Amino acid sequence: MLELIIAASLTTVATGIGAIPVILMGSRAETLRPMLLGIAAGVMIVASCLGLIGPALDRGSLGQVAAGVALGVVFLLGARKFLSHGSKDSAGLNAGATSLLVFLVLFVHSLPEGFAIGTAYAEDPSTIGLFIVIAIAIQNIPEGTSVAIPLAANGASPTRQVLAAILSSVPQPIGAVIAFLLVGAISGLLPISFGFAAGAMLALSLIELVPQGFRAGPGLTIGGLLAGAAVMVVLDGLLGV
Repeated sequence: MLELIIAASLTTVATGIGAIPVILMGSRAETLRPMLLGIAAGVMIVASCLGLIGPALDRGSLGQVAAGVALGVVFLLGARKFLSHGSKDSAGLNAGATSLLVFLVLFVHSLPEGFAIGTAYAEDPSTIGLFIVIAIAIQNIPEGTSVAIPLAANGASPTRQVLAAILSSVPQPIGAVIAFLLVGAISGLLPISFGFAAGAMLALSLIELVPQGFRAGPGLTIGGLLAGAAVMVVLDGLLGV
C-alpha cells in the first residue's frame, strides 16, 4: 500500500513539471496565448480520445462510455454557467474564470486516473501497475501545462502556477487507494468515470479554449492545436496508453 501511495503521489508531482515551460516563457506567455491555448486544447482532445475513451471502451459498453461522456459535458456546461455569473461578456469567460474552469476539469478528471492506478496495482504491481504509473505521470506533464497557461496569461506567479498544477492531480493518490481496496466495484465504474472525464475535457477544449484562441489569433491557435495533438499521439504510440 505504501508503494502505491508513493507512486500515485509522484504522478501528482509530475503535473507540476508541466508548469515549468510556461514559467520560463515569462511575459511571452501573453503574446503566445492563442498558441498556448491551442496546445492545451490539442493535448486535452487527444488525451480524451486515446487516453480515456479508448480504455473505457475496452472495459465497458458503448452505452456506459456514452453516458459518462454526456455527464461530463453537462458537468462542464453547468460549471461554466456558474463561473460566468457576473464575469461573462460577449467574448465568453474572463481569464480568471477560464483558469478556474481548466483547474476544475483537470481536478475532476484526475480521480478516474487514480482509479486506473489502483486497479492496475491490484492486478499486478510489478508490470501493468508500473506501466500505468509511468504513462499517467508522463501524460500529467502536459496537463500541468494546460493548468499553467491560463494562469500565466492572467498574471499568476510562478509559485501559484506550479501549486495549481500539482493540486489539480491531488485526487489521484486518493483514487488509487480507493480502487486498490475496492478493485471489483471500482473496475465496474471505470468506463463511466473515464467517459465523464473525457466529456468534460472535450467540452472545455471545444467550447472555451479553442474559441478564445481563435478570437486572439486563428493561425497560432491552429498551430498550437496541431502541436499539442501531435505530442500526445506520439506519447500514445510510445506508451500504448
